[in-house]
Amino acid sequence: MLRVGLTGGIGAGKSTVARRLAARGAVVVDADQLAREVVAPGSPGLAEVAREFGPGVLAADGSLDRGALGAVVFGDAEARGRLEALTHPRIRALTEERVAAAPDDAVVVHDVPLLVELRYEARYHLTVVVHAGAEERVRRLVDERGSTEEDARRRVAAQADDDARRRAADVWLDNTGAPGAVLAQVDALWDDRLLLFEAGVRARRPAPRDDGLVLSPPDPAWQAAGARLAARVARAAGEAAVRVDHTGSTAVPGLPAKDVVDLQLVVPDLAAADAVADRLATAGFPRHEGVVSDTPKPGAGTGGWEKRLHGSADPGRAVNLHVRAAGSPGARYALLCRDWLRAEPGERDGYAALKQRLAAQHDRREDYAAAKEPWFTDVAWPQMQAWAARTGWSPPA
Repeated sequence: MLRVGLTGGIGAGKSTVARRLAARGAVVVDADQLAREVVAPGSPGLAEVAREFGPGVLAADGSLDRGALGAVVFGDAEARGRLEALTHPRIRALTEERVAAAPDDAVVVHDVPLLVELRYEARYHLTVVVHAGAEERVRRLVDERGSTEEDARRRVAAQADDDARRRAADVWLDNTGAPGAVLAQVDALWDDRLLLFEAGVRARRPAPRDDGLVLSPPDPAWQAAGARLAARVARAAGEAAVRVDHTGSTAVPGLPAKDVVDLQLVVPDLAAADAVADRLATAGFPRHEGVVSDTPKPGAGTGGWEKRLHGSADPGRAVNLHVRAAGSPGARYALLCRDWLRAEPGERDGYAALKQRLAAQHDRREDYAAAKEPWFTDVAWPQMQAWAARTGWSPPA
């Protein structure tokens, strides 16, 4: 099963996308619909709301008067918190009930208007954001929903901004064009990514990767991608996670790299790494077969370089997840190399030049990686060790 979070600002066209995904075969769980169900007439949820806020929030027929309740909680954070304390646990329980009822091979789309505001991104294999500019959203609210311009602008301004949504988005669907134009993007997402991602998660199989080698220019979006993916790994690993970090070239601003996010999960020992492997696979990070070790570095001993390597079942985002034991030289090296390159622009630029030169000489990733290894061992290792001693660097706690 694949769990997808779907969100977007009011008026962006999220419902259009949800309907299309449902038409293609997704199981859509609509958070707004569930919120209405938990306070339906005669429900325990509605009775609790009425006890908390008084009979004035009920209509003459005994249903919830949403306007009256909104007048009580809008602009009052304390009152809104009390309402959420009553309704959110019921909505969560109902959500999990609907998800559990979906087939094992389902793509479950959780339609959540406030996904970004609630920081739910780590709960899903993938987060999809539907975007339209603020002015276009205001126009739609006025022309299509009968809102006043003042009310429309107030509603748009009350939600997360575009920068926050971009940080949360694995997929950004631009719906600023003509009505229905976004549907082609949705179809491509379904055919080329979601179905394949679900199959990979179910089969516990990393997505295939092209053996070709392409270095991409530095991309600021790598930082947000690393943060999103690290949060998912941490959630999946639970208490076994000592820490999760974005490492490798995409973690160093200004450094060209293959468009692959490297993550490091530190666990107490490799027995813990094996124990958590199935949870990581369920979260979309299946393990590669075989025993994998980092190359020992001079003076750091020969033990402690073994690790477990996981990939991503997502065909749209290549990931190397290195699972290493706490206190191991391999775990220390990954963080030290990242922090040294971040702190020393000259060394970063020298490494960038080496990468470009070797990429021009090799067509396959494996050959390129092997050609870089002498630099890591003979050049970078002593320099970063000296930098660590000079600056007092130690692995982050």
